[in-house]
Amino acid sequence: MAKGNLFLLPVPLAEHAEKASYTLLHLDIINNIKEYVVENEKTARKFLKEAGLKIPQSELIIHDYGKHSREKINYNNVFKAVQQGSDIGLMSEAGCPGVADPGADVVYEAHKRGIKVIPLVGPSSILLGLMASGFNGQNFSFKGYLPIDKADRTRSIKELEHISQKEKSTQIFIETPFRNNQMLAELLKSCKPQTKLCVACNVTAADEYIRTQTIEEWKKTTIDLHKKPCIFLLFAS
Repeated sequence: MAKGNLFLLPVPLAEHAEKASYTLLHLDIINNIKEYVVENEKTARKFLKEAGLKIPQSELIIHDYGKHSREKINYNNVFKAVQQGSDIGLMSEAGCPGVADPGADVVYEAHKRGIKVIPLVGPSSILLGLMASGFNGQNFSFKGYLPIDKADRTRSIKELEHISQKEKSTQIFIETPFRNNQMLAELLKSCKPQTKLCVACNVTAADEYIRTQTIEEWKKTTIDLHKKPCIFLLFAS
């Protein structure tokens, strides 16, 4: 018997962004899958409903992959139906599974078991930010979260600026939304005046804000990023 597939299902990055996030293929896929691996069951069921799920939600099997369940997840149970020919879906809390997302472990486990992995087209704030930045899209690096400690964070920013200038590469990173303003302030303080910074905030949302300026220009700009999901992109030429 042929094995089933693991479908990687991107989800919206923002409220009311369904039309910018789903394709017709998503509708076909979700209405042929009854089993999912998710970080949060409540939001996963909401995403499926918004995407056009017609299968009764009571028939779905949901495997919890939240931060309190990851260490004890039973992959033999997760992939049991897949080994018998059924497909399964993997969803992140926002954006693309496996990209800045713990679902990468589930994907790797599927590869170990010889299960075909099928990624579906969908929104990634990292790539959307890069696309809109005007920076080098042929040489870039995503660094995730920078250190929380202020001194360490300053050193990391200066190092990223140096790497960017040396390699002509775009350096991409994120911060916890309630520390975004502090991150921006540190960037303005630590980087050279002509280094370029792009801030991509609330990507795909109705109030999406994406702007690229030099550090010198950013110092003249007033903006409040508090509690808003942001991507920071740095490019030093």
